[in-house]
Amino acid sequence: MATITFYEKPGCANNTRQKKLLVAAAHQVIPKNILTEDWTEQRLRFFFGDLPVKDWFNYSAPDIKYGEIDPDEQTEAQALALMIKQPILIRRPLMQIDDVLMAGFDQELIDNWIGLQAVDTTSDLESCPKTQSKSSCSHE
Repeated sequence: MATITFYEKPGCANNTRQKKLLVAAAHQVIPKNILTEDWTEQRLRFFFGDLPVKDWFNYSAPDIKYGEIDPDEQTEAQALALMIKQPILIRRPLMQIDDVLMAGFDQELIDNWIGLQAVDTTSDLESCPKTQSKSSCSHE
């Protein structure tokens, strides 16, 4: 069993499903609001590890969906500065177990990391299910 600090957007359907999956695998989840957390660029940077900068972003965020911010055009410094100003831009969830940090919810990677119960891996637990509809969970 792992204790996971889970930075989420409260009310996000995918974050709720992700937490349920972790709890079903006997892990303890400590949820925190990613939008109100006191982020610094240095602290936030650690969660992204070796991911390319474009993979640090929440593609359901309004400024990205409507073309105001292009993740492919951001440097590391620009991306972090934007995310500090607008935490809705941060890819969710951010997770921490002891000194290990991760951004996003890659089920296979998490299963190899801490173990998950057998689940349907065909469902997408990272992309916002509301992006297909007119409603959105990406607002602050």
